[in-house]
Amino acid sequence: MTVNSLPVRTDTPVRTPAPKASRGGRRLLRVRAGRQHHAGPLAYVLLAVMAIVSIFPLYWTMVAASTDNTRVSQTPPPFLPGPNLLHNLSRAWSEAAMGKAMVNSLIVAGVIALSTVLFATLAGFAFAKLRFRGRNILLTLVIGTMMVPPQLGVVPLFMMMSELGWAQQLPAVIFPTLVSAVGVFFMRQYLAEALPDELVEAARVDGAHSLRIFWSIVLPVARPPMAVLFMITFVHAWNDFFWPFVVLDMTNPTVPVALTQLSAGYVRDQSLIMAGALLGTLPLLAMFIVFGRQIVSGIMAGAVKG
Repeated sequence: MTVNSLPVRTDTPVRTPAPKASRGGRRLLRVRAGRQHHAGPLAYVLLAVMAIVSIFPLYWTMVAASTDNTRVSQTPPPFLPGPNLLHNLSRAWSEAAMGKAMVNSLIVAGVIALSTVLFATLAGFAFAKLRFRGRNILLTLVIGTMMVPPQLGVVPLFMMMSELGWAQQLPAVIFPTLVSAVGVFFMRQYLAEALPDELVEAARVDGAHSLRIFWSIVLPVARPPMAVLFMITFVHAWNDFFWPFVVLDMTNPTVPVALTQLSAGYVRDQSLIMAGALLGTLPLLAMFIVFGRQIVSGIMAGAVKG
């Protein structure tokens, strides 16, 4: 009795089981995946040095504002706060009319920062996602204005403000800086990378016009750079001295212009000047303390989206 054997195919690939990772290897992979990289001692030393270098000017301003002019001029200078801080702050507040100057600076910096964020976001969206004739030429002109020193336009700008009747008034400081080329370029670069073209095209298919797309799609995406641009513009407008000094007078000053009153005279009171500078810095510090976490989180959100 014979048994017919079935033919065996020799061309069938033989599957070999994949080698299983050992228990120690799997544990090592899990540890590496969830491990946080810790900074070394050198990193802490560098961070400490950078923190000291950054904080020292503010600390020295407080020390100089808390002593008298004779003590500030001595060698070596004092490195510990003195007892005259409140007295010098009170003198600087009254002699430089810091109350009115701070209100003016708050109006000027707030309006300039808000308008710059709005117009720069609109222009950045247009340059990044809209297609129109002369787009590249206009963008080149906007970037080219960054190369022109602002001092070159002071004389015609002052003549224009005088013709409008805005000399020695706050609109003369606000209107020439309602938008900046840096802000437009900054928002254009962000939206070109963070805003997908497919999202804009889908909104177009649904019948949304450009302003609707800007309000519903662009603004939520652009919140992180808008917060950063607002902070930078506000600080720059608050500290701006040259143009407000040209177009304003001491009856209606901003904070940097008001501080020039403290340096008048044959002998400059350095402690009084430092007290005025400390008063002018306190609102910026307060704003950063209140909104610093939101600004930093906005920067990190923008970095993750990018």
